[in-house]
Amino acid sequence: MHITFVKKRNPDGTSCGKCEEVERRLIRDGHLARINEIAIADLADPESAGMRLAREFNTEFAPFFIVRDGAEAQVYTIYLKLVREVLEKLPAADQ
Repeated sequence: MHITFVKKRNPDGTSCGKCEEVERRLIRDGHLARINEIAIADLADPESAGMRLAREFNTEFAPFFIVRDGAEAQVYTIYLKLVREVLEKLPAADQ
């Protein structure tokens, strides 16, 4: 399983407030180590990794998570749903 956390960066270079809040929660809840990749959706750069992922997965929400399990991928736009459906179910070896 591979989990990508996509955070938004505003055109003026500042971070998205909600994205920062979710990152703090990942740290607080002990889940940050379970995130395999962090991609930035830079609103000033439509070709940034996060912007490409947003187009690929047809989402306009940030932050969002992409959970890949083999050939299948699921997008989560709600942190608590990700925690309940994915992060809490991961075995300790995947941390």
